[in-house]
Amino acid sequence: FPGGQAEYVRVPFGDKNCLPIPESVVDEQALFLSDILPTSYHCVVDTGVTKGNVVGIWGLGPIGLCAARWCQLKGAKRIIGIDQVPSRLKIAQERLGIEVIDFSKDMDVVKKIYELEPAGLDCALDCGTFHEPKSLIHKAQKLLMLETDVPETINECLLAVKKMGRIGIIAAYAGYANGVNVGALMEKGIRLIGNGQAPVHLYWEEILNDYLIPGKFDCSLVVTHRVPLKDMAELYHAFDKRPPGVEKVFVETQFSNAPSPGYPKTTRVSEWPMRETS
Repeated sequence: FPGGQAEYVRVPFGDKNCLPIPESVVDEQALFLSDILPTSYHCVVDTGVTKGNVVGIWGLGPIGLCAARWCQLKGAKRIIGIDQVPSRLKIAQERLGIEVIDFSKDMDVVKKIYELEPAGLDCALDCGTFHEPKSLIHKAQKLLMLETDVPETINECLLAVKKMGRIGIIAAYAGYANGVNVGALMEKGIRLIGNGQAPVHLYWEEILNDYLIPGKFDCSLVVTHRVPLKDMAELYHAFDKRPPGVEKVFVETQFSNAPSPGYPKTTRVSEWPMRETS
């Protein structure tokens, strides 16, 4: 579907996208009702995460971290997050208290999962963005434009879940991936679910009334920075460089309220370090 990240965007029937927000809900909570909260919630609900499940989450960006919290709220017995970014692994461990696998160190993710959970996962959630290839063969295929996506995360999920397990894909895939393990999908009776683009309207009142207003979901989990709107061009360039510790950024306008307690104060993108410091 066409996106809306532009200087101007026309929104037909825009009034249908308006949700009344009570004064008790701060800007940093309300903003994400249109974005990461329904998307991550949809992934968890659509994949059928229920009480007592063991869940693996590939990708601990804002969607993956939120999905981990939703799994906790749905009663998951154990949650294992997979990533290689130190700041994300730290948030997952310290803020959520979940187990993590750093795939830059434990490169055989499936083997590590079975060491932690010998019976395998009930559910696997692919919450990454466009996946970068790990192996030389898929690096070569992408370079030669023989595939648009890589199957490595999907294949890890297929091997890591139990028979009759469930896999939800909320990650961004554009087209074709070579070498998907269709045999494991069929032989293990796995339910492979493309979660698709989240039906935001389906969930936003539930999330607002049942989780945000009662204080069950804390959005400060993923909001790491706040910048003024005039920094938007610099912000796009900064994201290309992947500065350390930057997860979800609140972009303030002239209509925004002051930063809420527990959320980041306003900084300028030019002040951010662009690489890890020892």
